[in-house]
Amino acid sequence: MNATSQSDIFLSAHLSVRYGNKPAVLDDVELDIFRGEILGLIGQSGSGKSTLAMAILGLLDRKQAHAEGSIECDACDLLKLREKDFRSWRGRKLALVLQSPLSSLNPALRIRTQLKEAWRAHASGSSSDCNQAVRSALESVSLPSTDDFLRKYPSQMSVGQAQRVLIAMAILHRPALLIADEATSALDVITQSEILSLFRELNRARDMAILYISHDLASVAGICDRVAILHEGRIVELGSTQQVLTNPQHQYTQRLMSAMPRLVAQSVSNQQRAAAATK
Repeated sequence: MNATSQSDIFLSAHLSVRYGNKPAVLDDVELDIFRGEILGLIGQSGSGKSTLAMAILGLLDRKQAHAEGSIECDACDLLKLREKDFRSWRGRKLALVLQSPLSSLNPALRIRTQLKEAWRAHASGSSSDCNQAVRSALESVSLPSTDDFLRKYPSQMSVGQAQRVLIAMAILHRPALLIADEATSALDVITQSEILSLFRELNRARDMAILYISHDLASVAGICDRVAILHEGRIVELGSTQQVLTNPQHQYTQRLMSAMPRLVAQSVSNQQRAAAATK
């Protein structure tokens, strides 16, 4: 992904967020997300990663959080949108996948019902249109679209299957940006690898940008085109994955890399070989 043109920018955030009189959670953060790229956002717990995601999605509690700046997306400042107007963006242009699939899915509803409700929230059409969209989304994430599977409850699936269902729900309306907030942290190593491969496949097949939020350097190194390092509410380093993770300039990034240099270096090397193989 060589995203260098200004016209390739899908979303541009210039943002500060604070809660009450407390220090800013995000302090003058500037971040661009290019169309069709996978951007990794790395930071330790409390650095402001999820706050940034919630701000982009319009999910900040506006009674408690005070946000300043702008989030420009398709010639619209998302920070200025009212909640009722934002609903046409969430699910259609912007989508979210969280880290705990079994907590995110409704345990009392069958998978078919939850997928259909997600489709009808942002589309109108016949039952046939809905069924086709649901089956297509499931097939895109390598899940069966059979009646037997659709009749299942979340508790009848593995964690990996439940995460794929969440991803299927997120891509039902082919959003331009998918935000994956610690989406693999609750998974075992093998399932995590499968979900990371799925993100890359969706990114390539649909030209869908992904903001991949994680504290796991190895997974970020494995799939991301660029990496942003968030520390104490500020972006302290931003660049290509290879540049940031193999030649870090900021002291905080250097400390992160010193914790697991071999594993990350191997992931970067694997990513480079995979990119060369697709050219």
